[in-house]
Amino acid sequence: MKQIQQTIMTLAALLMCAIQVNAQTARVSDKDIIGAWTLEWAQYDGEKKIMGGKATGYTQFKYYGPDGEYAAAGIVLSTEGKIVVMPQEYGTYSLKNGWYVEMGRPALKDAVILTDKTHYRGRWKNRTDSWVKHTTMPDKVIRYIVDRCKTKDTPADVQQFIKQSMFK
Repeated sequence: MKQIQQTIMTLAALLMCAIQVNAQTARVSDKDIIGAWTLEWAQYDGEKKIMGGKATGYTQFKYYGPDGEYAAAGIVLSTEGKIVVMPQEYGTYSLKNGWYVEMGRPALKDAVILTDKTHYRGRWKNRTDSWVKHTTMPDKVIRYIVDRCKTKDTPADVQQFIKQSMFK
């Protein structure tokens, strides 16, 4: 009898945990991705975890706009204490029912998994990463980085000159 009571109590506790996890998950919606995010850590398969931030002097930045605007940049803190913004991409994204599309690439189910309103983890190819949302980042800073990403594409005539003169 005591064993049956313990089993019932264990099942009840598991059910309560499942209900709590489901309630927490329900509070996070696809729209919670909107905003500025920085890399907390990244790990390539079979390699050590790479931390972002002050310890390494490097992080990555992603911006998800309410209208589908997307920007990505690397951010470096130089040894002289200056910040260097390295634009990587600018374009569009969508996140619907957990399916994520970035820059027209194929939709992925595990690329962005919102764990709460200020954290997500993701997987792309052989890399798993964790991101943190910056809810207090000034709009001036966000717009500066996004604007750098917008101008990352080299004009066609300049590209042609570089190809002909530097990659002949």
